[in-house]
Amino acid sequence: AGGTLTVMTHDSFDVSEETIARFQAQCGCQVQFLKSGDAGLMLNQAILSKDNPLADVIYGIDNTFLSRALNGDILEPYRSQALADIPDSLKLDPTFRLSPVDYGDVCLNYDKAWFQEKGVPPPTNLLDLAEPQYRGLTVVENPATSSPGLAFLLATIGRFGETGDYNYLDYWADLKANDVLVADGWNDAYYGNFTYASEGDRPIVVSYASSPPVEAFFATETFEEAPTGVVTADGSCFRQVEFAGILQGTENRALAEQWIDFMLGTTFQEDIPLKMFVFPANSRAALPDVFVRLAQIPANPVMVDPAAIEAN
Repeated sequence: AGGTLTVMTHDSFDVSEETIARFQAQCGCQVQFLKSGDAGLMLNQAILSKDNPLADVIYGIDNTFLSRALNGDILEPYRSQALADIPDSLKLDPTFRLSPVDYGDVCLNYDKAWFQEKGVPPPTNLLDLAEPQYRGLTVVENPATSSPGLAFLLATIGRFGETGDYNYLDYWADLKANDVLVADGWNDAYYGNFTYASEGDRPIVVSYASSPPVEAFFATETFEEAPTGVVTADGSCFRQVEFAGILQGTENRALAEQWIDFMLGTTFQEDIPLKMFVFPANSRAALPDVFVRLAQIPANPVMVDPAAIEAN
């Protein structure tokens, strides 16, 4: 009580002031957030500062970086009682150094109005993007610099495999031949090239299954259905899970445990969808109405083993 808890996050972290105030009233402490770039950059900073940690807790390590974080030996185990309300499918760390906070499915999004106006059917699966009628229509993110970009790369690896007559490298060769555009990050792709959200000329973008309800929520007009669509066919999306953990060397272990419990509890979890536009990990967290009405959750997203991601 009376201390200050420092939470290291990626730049996309967002939570309402009311939610933070509730935790601060509960713990009698202050919480400060250290935004540290994208997930990869944040993790690298945490590993480099291992002997003199910059924060007490880290949030935003996802399953593409999970093995690197565990191998970096920067985290302390903590098995929160709140994990009882988290589905087993999201618990990817059996050592309990990382606890799942939220998940989102990285999928192809498309501009419904553009396809209707052009009289072209929207894509229904990954293979469609290599067809002549979709030439020059798609923007993706660079997997070397973008978390959803890496997730989409992994979706193609999970879908097409690494060996065989037609593997993921063959697929990417076909995308390149069909004039795919590669942007540095999600903001560049979505707000710089995607026809629905910019003056760009690409009506297909790699984004999230949760993007359409978010577009409807923030629109100035009322939508009966989302203005953008999602390709949710089997094997076309990658499920990205984000985790939080306690950094080794924290001098605020008790507060850090309280914060992990709070992140996994319904107050924080119900704040996630309309602040970070992904789904809460807690199965008891209520979704906002716009998510209930408009969100699409892929039945069979791709999951690639974190150890295989790290090894390759």
